[in-house]
This record gives sequence, structure tokens and C-alpha cells, in this order.
Amino acid sequence: MAAAAGAVLSSCTGRETDKVKRAPEKQEKDYQIVKRTLGRTGIEIPVISMGASAEDEAVYTAALEAGITFIDTDSFYKGGRHERLVGEVIKGRPRESVVVATRINLPFDQRTGLYRSGTRGDALVGLCEASMKRLDVEYLDILSLHSVSAAGAATYAPVLETLQMLKKSGRARFLGLSVHGYEPEVMRAAVDCGVYDVIMVSYKFKQDHAAEMKEAIAHAAGAGLGIMAMKTQAGAFLDRERTKPINHKAAIKWVLSDPNVSTAMPGFTNFEQLQMFLSVMGDLKLTPEEQADLDAARLHAGLYCQQCRRCIPQCPHGVFVPAYMRAFMYAYGYGKPNVAKETIARAAGEGPPCADCAPCRVSCAMGFDVKDRILDVARLESVPGEFLERTV
Repeated sequence: MAAAAGAVLSSCTGRETDKVKRAPEKQEKDYQIVKRTLGRTGIEIPVISMGASAEDEAVYTAALEAGITFIDTDSFYKGGRHERLVGEVIKGRPRESVVVATRINLPFDQRTGLYRSGTRGDALVGLCEASMKRLDVEYLDILSLHSVSAAGAATYAPVLETLQMLKKSGRARFLGLSVHGYEPEVMRAAVDCGVYDVIMVSYKFKQDHAAEMKEAIAHAAGAGLGIMAMKTQAGAFLDRERTKPINHKAAIKWVLSDPNVSTAMPGFTNFEQLQMFLSVMGDLKLTPEEQADLDAARLHAGLYCQQCRRCIPQCPHGVFVPAYMRAFMYAYGYGKPNVAKETIARAAGEGPPCADCAPCRVSCAMGFDVKDRILDVARLESVPGEFLERTV
């Protein structure tokens, strides 16, 4: 087991230093803050916001002081501890100086993306209030549903009714949802139901349905919804050894070249990454070299799984392949084996039978060796979660 853990955890090398490094001394600002309006909310935010990846309060503090006003969090991240971290960071700051947003959700079927039969929307009330308590705020600027991947979930009446009640009561100013899969379909459903104000959506250069994504984003933005792009760095690396990094500047510029995107939310974890992303705002135009890097990256299978679910009916054993592919990306691309383990656990399986299945019948749209990746990352299932927490 030590060997198995070591193989997966090797991708985390260097992350410990992120936690103990202090912010560099303030220097003269060599970047400019460029803002866009977040749809009909009317909120102006920088085109670069902060995804929920850092674990060091100093990194968040530096981001806020640099002019970033939107920080992503979620009730699921670290069992609510990330919300508490954000709450500590914003404590004492003028309430209107930061956009406080979080995501909650009710259990749903991972395979279909739909809420389970009998799901009651009023359970969201307690979840919302618990998040507000952890963040130590009297209201949320944005309350979103977490990881919606089916139009039926986006339009589920009991949930919509509760969301609207929370907004009417003043506990949430605006409502949204985050979308990881079937993005165009879910975005159109979100527009049609007329309840949501913002959409946080997986959007990146390495999607084989990028043209359809661009069209759906334009449709949503045209209807007044604010668009926040996540997963913009397409897995961060092209290989599990982390020797072939994505050109992060190019990837973020590609996303922001779409004028219908209000902000991009890369998950930076240290001060160097913060400064790099801040520097992008002054010049959003892709250079020929950056475009060439993206074109070359498209030729690699990489680590990013687009959650298209085309693989599901191909597996004769019913393995929920998308969960393992996403977990592989978290473990190796983002150096988050704890999140990878949680992702596998939510797939609600008893472990993949891949070792006894040859050859693998699944043909991945991204070109992944599905069996190899599943057997690799599935080893995390037997690694204690508290051990993984201590190593990231």
C-alpha cells in the first residue's frame, strides 16, 4: 500500500511549501484590473477571480488586496472547512468589497445527474444557513447549486421553489448553478426556467464541443445570465508525471477572448500563480506562440475529462467511468488525491472489475487508456482519507 500511495501522492510534491510561504513584501503594482459585468446582477468583477484551491489564508488575503473581489467556495470543500477559511479571510472587510458566493446541493444520482425520487427542496434551507454560519455573513451575494449535469436537475421544481424563497427572504441576492457536464443542454434549461442569475460552467480550449459551448454561452449571456468559467486550465498538465504543463496564460486568455464570459476562475494556490494570472488582465490577446501551444496541447489526450458520459453504456460491468477519469485529473493534474478519493466515493460503486476485464471495451472521446487510468487511481480507495488530508 505504501507503494500505491507514493505513486499517486508523488504528484503533490511542493504543495507543502504553499501552506507556509508568506506573502511577499508589497511591490509597485505592475498589472491592471479589468472588469466585466456579471450579467443582470449588475455586479462588476475582475475578469480573473479565484477558484477554491488555496489552503493558505495569506494567498486569499493577497488576492483581495490585489483587487480580486470574487472568491469561489463550496459547502462540500473539505467538509465546510473551506467556507470557514473564506469567512476568516473576509472578516472585518467592508461587506460590499467582496462578492460572497457558495454552492450547495442535495444528493443526486451520479449516473443520470438527476435528483433521487422524493427529494425535497426545503432541505436546502438548512444547508444554506449552515454555509452562511461558516462564512459568518448575514446574506450571500450568490447561492448556487453544486455540480448540475442534467437539465432535469436544473429545472427540478421543489429545488427551484426553495431557491426562490431563499432569494425572496434576503438570504441570497442572486441564484446560480455550476455545470460540469452536458453543459450546453443544462445552460439552455437554466435560461428557459427563468430562475437563475448566473452560471458557473466548465469551459476551456480542450473541449471537443467548444463551438457548441460558445453558442450556448452566448445564448445564456444574451438572456442576462452572468457567466463564470471554471476548470479553465484543462487539468493543468498533459501528463501524470507533471512534466508537460498547460500554458496557463494561453488557456486563460482563450477563455477570456469570449466576451460573453464575465470572469474566469483558475484555481491558483500560491503567490507566484496569483501574480501570473493578474498579469494576464493587461493583455488578453493570444500571441502566435501561445496559440501554437494550445494547438499542440489539443493533440495530447492530457488529463482533463470533459464528462461527456459517452463511455458509460460501453462498459459491460456498469463502472461509472467519468468519476474515475475526473479523479485521475484531480490526483495527477491538480495534485489533490483527497478530492480524487472523494470523487470516486461519490460514484457509489464497489470498486472497478477492470483487472479481470481484457481487453477494455471503452473507447474514450478524449483518447484515454480507460482501464489503465481506473486501475491507477482506484488504489486511492484503500488509502485512509485522513492520511491524504495531511499530505496536500
